[in-house]
Amino acid sequence: MRSSVEIYNVRTGRAREVWQTDRLVEAPNFSPDGSYLLLNGDGLLYRLPLDGGEVVKVDTGFAVNCNNDHGISPDGTKIVISDKTEFGKSAIYTLPIEGGTPRLITENLPSYWHGWSPDGRQLAYCGIRDDLFDIYTISVDGGAETRLTHGEGRNDGPDYSADGQWIYFNSSRTGLMQIWRIHPDGTGLEQVTSDNQGNWFAHPSPNNDMVLLLSYDPSVFDHPRDLDVRLRLMDMDGGNLKTLFELFGGQGTINVPCWSPDGEEFAYVRYFPAA
Repeated sequence: MRSSVEIYNVRTGRAREVWQTDRLVEAPNFSPDGSYLLLNGDGLLYRLPLDGGEVVKVDTGFAVNCNNDHGISPDGTKIVISDKTEFGKSAIYTLPIEGGTPRLITENLPSYWHGWSPDGRQLAYCGIRDDLFDIYTISVDGGAETRLTHGEGRNDGPDYSADGQWIYFNSSRTGLMQIWRIHPDGTGLEQVTSDNQGNWFAHPSPNNDMVLLLSYDPSVFDHPRDLDVRLRLMDMDGGNLKTLFELFGGQGTINVPCWSPDGEEFAYVRYFPAA
């Protein structure tokens, strides 16, 4: 096996395996009705039914180089993808939930999607401009992008709180990668974690009561795959930070929003060493 797609229940503290495969698959999202997971592999997207049905490929049109930055709109009508087929660099597109022709959202490249505002109107993403990794937002209809950070270290992985008041992201501005948050209008910047671990991919719960994140040893640079990492949970303000469990993973484990609609569970991918 190469990948194990699993679901962890934060109330019971128990995990269950959903699917194991010899393929490399990444970044599961729950559908808004909780019936399936959306994940990527080999540059394509797949639906994994949670009732035990067969995995089904999603029609993404010309976009056949999707990375693991994808998700589903709050109302369940659209998919957002980050794909480099058209331009050779990652661009953000939306397409109907059932699949179809991608519609370009970001003209500035590369751009990597990470969050959808709760009202469905805005997308948050990491954009690389002049070698600077920063947080941006844009209307779901496209247009001008809004820049929220300005080259203070590497800024990545933005995701909205369920009330829409905060965008959580990870930043290396103080040295080691830590979790920060900022209001969508660019005000109120706060550091949320400040420990001796490399913290990435903060995902606020749909219940707006806790935040999931992935942590590396402090010696690790960037967010590679195939390392011993930890999935951790904290209060919205960073309090009560605790390790839920350790696993072999990293890149691909929880790159995108992965909570169940009721906030009781989250999906993730555990990896096995490549042959």
